[in-house]
Amino acid sequence: MSSRREVPSDDSPADLPSLEKLDSPAGSPPTSSLSCLMELENCVSNLSLAHEIVVNGDFCIKPRSPPTDSLEGRVTDVVHRAFWDSLQEQLSSDPPNYSQAVILLQEVKTMLQSLLLPGHVRLRSQLDEVLDMDLIQQQVQHGALDLHRLAGFVINTMASLCAPVRDPEVMALRDLKEPVELLRGIFRVLGLMKTDMVNFTIQSLRPHLLQQAVQYERAKYQQILDKHPASLDNTAAWLQAAASEEAATLQDQCNSPGSDRPALPSATAILNRAYMRLLHWDPQDQKYPESMLMDRSRLDALSQRLQMLVLEASVLLLTGTLCRGVIFSLQGFVGKLRQTITALLEGSHTREVDLKRALLELGEAVLQQVKEAQSTQGGGGVPQESQDLLRGQISDLWKNNNPVRTLIGERVQGSLLAMLQGGSGKRRPELHFPLGLLSPELAELGTAFGQIVHFNRTVFGPFYAPILRKLLLPSGESETGEDSR
Repeated sequence: MSSRREVPSDDSPADLPSLEKLDSPAGSPPTSSLSCLMELENCVSNLSLAHEIVVNGDFCIKPRSPPTDSLEGRVTDVVHRAFWDSLQEQLSSDPPNYSQAVILLQEVKTMLQSLLLPGHVRLRSQLDEVLDMDLIQQQVQHGALDLHRLAGFVINTMASLCAPVRDPEVMALRDLKEPVELLRGIFRVLGLMKTDMVNFTIQSLRPHLLQQAVQYERAKYQQILDKHPASLDNTAAWLQAAASEEAATLQDQCNSPGSDRPALPSATAILNRAYMRLLHWDPQDQKYPESMLMDRSRLDALSQRLQMLVLEASVLLLTGTLCRGVIFSLQGFVGKLRQTITALLEGSHTREVDLKRALLELGEAVLQQVKEAQSTQGGGGVPQESQDLLRGQISDLWKNNNPVRTLIGERVQGSLLAMLQGGSGKRRPELHFPLGLLSPELAELGTAFGQIVHFNRTVFGPFYAPILRKLLLPSGESETGEDSR
């Protein structure tokens, strides 16, 4: 999930035909299974929305507008144009037909009422007085309806209610003289104002949601689990894989000379390893743990950032090895080199062919900067053999099993794991070259990852605990031991 959720745009009247249809046979009677499915979908939707508001401080709603070149966009444009053309035809007739305009005025009144706060007593009274629909109907019958006067009142009311950012758009409405364009502009700006109000409400409620988020998410997920007991199957498999990896690692450590560590993993170690596995999740593996689905977009973004940092550190290590670190002491060299690496690797993580091409270009760019830096020191040029070696080493970084990339990846993973274990009193490993150059970025990534992990562990700890007990305790042993929380 991006930081914004799309909703239908409110710039169209309520009586426009809906463009969204259920993909079900016409006339099919509702069934209990369909009812349960809709109830479950509503539960999941509410849970996802509440979770997004709590964990994403930048979350906000924005009106949804389909792309103009899409089928939906073209159909929407045709329907909207037909509606407003119909209104234009009605108002241009002799005498004017105000039936559709009255419906729109009622809709405008309803939208303005939705923007009023409890303290807007006087404004609410004025709205009921000026937009009195019975009086408007009488004016229509006697040919005395003044649309421009009513529109002027509506615009003045909007000006008193809108956020400062909407002032220019509200002011622009005063320049519209043609009735249809005026009504259309009013609806468009009212839609934006409603969105502003929703986002203001979300930000106002966020501190209160934070206080109740853990209990709310647990209760909601328990409802899902009660209706669908298999809703934690992928989560159990995810923890099982992490437990097997952790047990194998401990066994290797136990078999090493001088080691007396027990080959029995703890629940905390299993969970930490499970969380780390999410940063290297195979996109082809569809069995993503259900308990992490609401954070998948954030974890995928962190995973992509992690891959870029590993590649950047690998290039820095290879370059530093070639130059023996001498030119790295030059003022501005590292910053310029990092900018080049970031620019050329941007967006290359999605496809292997893009990464290969980006690394080839990067090798040439790095060599060019190294030559320029050495020339400023008055040193000799870079031997052709060294140039070919660096160019080849950088281009080989596209391979997942590349030794340099693997080494850097293990160091970064160890650093992130140490951040997760920070509460256990363990000392974080010192970041040596080249990771020391990337310490601010690694710290930022680790903080974001840690926040996701902490909240998930707090919410889903009671769901993880029985799964972990089954993994850790032999059959028949009493279920006492370390809690996943």
